[in-house]
Amino acid sequence: MMSIHAELAAVTDRIIAASRDTRSAYLALIEREAASGNDRPKLGCANLAHAYAGTDEQRDRLREGRSMNIGIVTAYNDMLSAHATYYRYPEQMKVWAIEAGATAQVAGGVPAMCDGVTQGYEGMELSLFSRDTIALATAVALSHRTFEGAALLGICDKIVPGLLIGALRFGHLPMVLIPGGPMRSGLANKDKAAVREAYAEGKVGREELLDAEIAAYHSKGTCTFYGTANSNQMMMEAMGLHVPGAAFANPGTKLRQELTRKAVHQLAAIGWNGNDYRPIGHCVDEKAIVNAAVVLLATGGSTNHLIHLPAIARAAGIVIDWEDFDRLSKVVPLLTRVYPNGSADVNAFEDAGGPPFVIRELLKGGLLHPDILSIAEGGFEQYARKPDIEGDALVWRDLPDVSSDPSVVATLDAPFAEEGGFRILAGNIGRACIKVSAVDRDRWIIEAPARVFTTQAAVQDAFKAGELDRDVVVVVRFQGPKANGMPELHKLTPPLGVLQNRGFRVALVTDGRMSGASGKVPCAIHISPEALGGGAIGKIRDGDIVRLDAEAGVLEALIDPAEWDARPLADSPPAADGTGRELFAMMRLGADEAEKGASAVLAAAGL
Repeated sequence: MMSIHAELAAVTDRIIAASRDTRSAYLALIEREAASGNDRPKLGCANLAHAYAGTDEQRDRLREGRSMNIGIVTAYNDMLSAHATYYRYPEQMKVWAIEAGATAQVAGGVPAMCDGVTQGYEGMELSLFSRDTIALATAVALSHRTFEGAALLGICDKIVPGLLIGALRFGHLPMVLIPGGPMRSGLANKDKAAVREAYAEGKVGREELLDAEIAAYHSKGTCTFYGTANSNQMMMEAMGLHVPGAAFANPGTKLRQELTRKAVHQLAAIGWNGNDYRPIGHCVDEKAIVNAAVVLLATGGSTNHLIHLPAIARAAGIVIDWEDFDRLSKVVPLLTRVYPNGSADVNAFEDAGGPPFVIRELLKGGLLHPDILSIAEGGFEQYARKPDIEGDALVWRDLPDVSSDPSVVATLDAPFAEEGGFRILAGNIGRACIKVSAVDRDRWIIEAPARVFTTQAAVQDAFKAGELDRDVVVVVRFQGPKANGMPELHKLTPPLGVLQNRGFRVALVTDGRMSGASGKVPCAIHISPEALGGGAIGKIRDGDIVRLDAEAGVLEALIDPAEWDARPLADSPPAADGTGRELFAMMRLGADEAEKGASAVLAAAGL
């Protein structure tokens, strides 16, 4: 293993310096909380009776108060395929807790919406703020002070970040994240995308499209493309918050069951009353956050985490910004080709070596911090080994030197690209980010007339009318957190992809989000300041020449500076109601910019 890469060390030092005051305040908070010790014996008898009334088989052990009580915070529902897997987890975990000399209770549930269901519709405007809602619900679940540790059951886009934001405010407790695994492979993601594009062009009908979608999304488990949900799992491995190798074992397998069992046993082993106490607030430090950023870049992960990871970090008193991602991206190589950055899905990624292979290669190059405080028995290097079942026992094995499929997972000395595929863009339109790992290099620079919209639907209508059949920079504004909750604009992927397939030079410029599934079309996203906040994206007019240059890191309208400065901002559309959107007005009003995490609760808390 090499010494730490100089730039990794420099970025980590920058984050430590930026976080000095806030991290110190956070550590003081959790030390104060930890000093109160085991809270349950200090609670009143009526309080304890209420806490124990819902259980029969564990009541005597709970009453003794000498063993660890694990609070289960679950995102179970059976509308979301990834979270439907959690149906029987709590009852199994209670048995496994007793095996480890502990107890377990469901502390609470958190909402878990499916972006795949709401994409392109009004409910998507609640999506980002569901993360803040999940953080609040997690805090409510853990506020009873009857738990000495917590197991967090969540996988998908906003759920894992929300669970962590809430959980980190109880940073004196040891915690583990427990995933459920991806569904087995169905219709290949590339074939699914081709049907979507054909539908966008009117070449196939709704029945053919529905058949393709159901063939792709066909069973319990996460979706099989490498979007935000599966990027979550990769980051949790690199932060040491999973049992090593737990990310992508399929639901319903012996391996998945034993990984979950091990998670419960290990949580009990790192509890408050032993000699190996590992509170989550110490596990999630500056080095762990850097590790998460590195694996995100090395695997071509979701751009949504350029919002989520800064928010998670803030909850632990850590400050990270896009410059840190940009600097790391220049030294972290791209080691995977998983859809949308390739044709393989996460099951193929797992079969080819998966997260352990990537982590091992990055450790070899000094591109991960090996000395983080993980939850794993055996330390962080255990995350570079692959779990397996031997007889009835869970074991970890060393990986071969070369991936079983080098077209999916590469070694450090032969990466798919020398850089991680993320760039910052800046200019007179504002500051944005772009994921280029799936964009052909000859499309990193797009210069074309703008066509300005304020809704996804309007873009789709213009596409169907043939109005975009030319070189064009599609500008979609008033999509930021303050305007409408910053929905993903995933419905734009098929029409923009079709335009690009027709040979046109096409790009998207928006203060909204794209998706973990964003791919071959260059997209300047998360523009700050947003249009509603007075951002210059509100000055762009139809026909303005806009230049997106990912090579030089430039995003600008090619307008005379005097004219640009004098231009008024566009009027904002009225706030929409219906589908519960009006109830989230306080979150829209209080949200800060994307680079800080686009969070209302963190901003209001002064974090």
